[in-house]
Amino acid sequence: MTTFHQLTATSLRGEHISMANYAGKVVLVVNTASHCGFTPQYAGLEMLYKKYADQGLVVLGFPCNQFGKQEPGGADDIAQTCNINYGVSFPMFGKVEVNGPATHQVFRYLKEELPGVLGGRIKWNFTKFLIGRDGKPLKRFAPISTPEKIEDSIVAALEFK
Repeated sequence: MTTFHQLTATSLRGEHISMANYAGKVVLVVNTASHCGFTPQYAGLEMLYKKYADQGLVVLGFPCNQFGKQEPGGADDIAQTCNINYGVSFPMFGKVEVNGPATHQVFRYLKEELPGVLGGRIKWNFTKFLIGRDGKPLKRFAPISTPEKIEDSIVAALEFK
């Protein structure tokens, strides 16, 4: 059986990253887009990351162009939007698919563990998955769940040792 910490992804800079690097951390995985009505959530995600990084939180952003073609650019465009517009300092990964036959392994795993209301499909950009320090997926949040609204769940995961 696969666990979160056995998975890998490619960073926005093209580096191969093992999710085992985040063992012992509380991880919030988010499928993102630069031209979406929810894009301002980057600011809230960055706020949570800065506020709780010292306690073990890491936010992982995975750009996706499957919803309304709202992430059309390449790595440089994505990095520019994240850094200049929102000051994002948390890890960003290369563009992925979150639904369909080419679904990235991270999202295939998370959807199997936390299927949600659409029978496993991701509805839109900024769907969020909270993963405990042990790599066990804890909770899935809809795109409309702002970072501020999920803060209590993050704090509870951070406090659980």
